[in-house]
Amino acid sequence: MSASQTSLPKRLLSGVAVAALALALAACSDEKKEAASTTPAETTASTDATTTASTSQAPAAASEAKPATEVAQASTPAAKVELPKSEGSVDMAKLLEPGALPEMALGEANAPVTIVEYMSMTCPHCANFHNETFDAIKAKYIDSGKVRFIVREFPFDPRAAAAFMLARCAPEGQYFPMVSMLFKQQEQWAAAQNGRDALLQLSKLAGFTQESFEACLTNQKLLDDVNAVMQRGAKDFGVKSTPTFFVNGEHYSGDMSVDVMSALIDSKL
Repeated sequence: MSASQTSLPKRLLSGVAVAALALALAACSDEKKEAASTTPAETTASTDATTTASTSQAPAAASEAKPATEVAQASTPAAKVELPKSEGSVDMAKLLEPGALPEMALGEANAPVTIVEYMSMTCPHCANFHNETFDAIKAKYIDSGKVRFIVREFPFDPRAAAAFMLARCAPEGQYFPMVSMLFKQQEQWAAAQNGRDALLQLSKLAGFTQESFEACLTNQKLLDDVNAVMQRGAKDFGVKSTPTFFVNGEHYSGDMSVDVMSALIDSKL
């Protein structure tokens, strides 16, 4: 999802009033978001050899041709994962400076690899990454102390801004579970005719009441701070699309499979 695809970020960047946000949530189109396509890693099925040489006939077996299946296995190396192309780099010290909102991060602060992701809650590619890739990366690299993963808000429309606000309003420690739930249910609320009602019903599952839901979405300072995070990402670090990842300062755009992100992380370790 790119910034040129929508004029709504201009409204967000100008500090749209919460009242306008609420109206936009109800008035947004009910067109379905196109699901991001996934490209599963190619696999090669291995076939056991159907013929084995007898140890009592070793001299004769040595001169015989190998079965076709064995020849195919020997001549077909495992597919090498192609690393994504870096679009440049940013200064890590500047990237990690405190912003308008507290950092939402997982992993050890002194991990050898730091990943900063800018994402939009209505972006299908972001949803695909968090639904299909993130958990595996968390288990393999974040929980093991190899990666520190930071999420930053980059909403492209009022619904995405509202979803981020609700995640920020969730009880302490529930930001990532809230984000995960909203991504898993993205089609249910992002493409709904009445986005506000759809978000309310999901928020109630996360423990919100009607009152706490309204209080969150009428918090002008929170909306301004979410917008400030987006503005900083665009102005200081050249973020133009989501998801955008900075891996030890190197800039990469677009969704990544488990294999691709694993290979990228391994190249930095």
